[in-house]
Amino acid sequence: MGFADQRFNVNLSILFTELPLLERPAAAAAAGFTAVELWWPWVDSPTPERSELDALKRAIEDAGVQLTGLNFYAGQLPGPDRGALSVPGEESERFRANIDVAAGFAAALGCRALNALYGNRVEGVDPAEQDALALENLALAARAADRIGAVLLIEALNRPESPRYPLVSAPAAVGVVDKVNEATGLGNARFLMDLYHLSMNGEDLPAVIERYAAKTSHVQIADNPGRGAPGTGSLPLEDLLDQLRKAGYDGWVGLEYKPGERPSAETFGWLPR
Repeated sequence: MGFADQRFNVNLSILFTELPLLERPAAAAAAGFTAVELWWPWVDSPTPERSELDALKRAIEDAGVQLTGLNFYAGQLPGPDRGALSVPGEESERFRANIDVAAGFAAALGCRALNALYGNRVEGVDPAEQDALALENLALAARAADRIGAVLLIEALNRPESPRYPLVSAPAAVGVVDKVNEATGLGNARFLMDLYHLSMNGEDLPAVIERYAAKTSHVQIADNPGRGAPGTGSLPLEDLLDQLRKAGYDGWVGLEYKPGERPSAETFGWLPR
């Protein structure tokens, strides 16, 4: 057991960002990865030009890597936003406009996991109103994911870095997963277990794994403190991933850590070859 028994992919929205977007898939392949994931790459546009979508699709295909995860439009990320789907007005409309675009892009590349970030609380707006809007939009996203044979991922972030994001615990995120599945009857809403975010919240990670591994369809890691590569902090990531495997999780583990001052390609020394 250990890192050698895991399937790692690399998140091209946080690693290899020293390169232009279209060069990152090839850089990931050169570093030894066969799979990549992405936040929504066009932060200003939920509906980019077909030529932009095609160029990224070609870059991924030419690199010979599999796209295994894609975020729906989430506003300015990286930046102040943490999603759009619960934000009334223009932002939630942008999310809706993005649903079929993101699902179509994912389908064209055989990607079977779409992540929907919930969105920040908005001052002056009733949280219950935001939650009702979120459930409506998440149901639309779940149906679009189902049409392409994909799961809809719902993620807990961490309160210190995302103080206005309401899903800052595993139970909170899984509660939304259950509501979406109840609303659609599809059962394809699933938990995205990010061990860095959960550790920043002070959660008992072995207990979270024991309780929620069966509802988890994607895992992401970074060490804590610092959100760096495994070994730069104090999280027992090898042990936690072993526990996940023993609990039945056999999916991808996304590397969503910051490379620091080094080029991204130099941060994989911890990985068994």
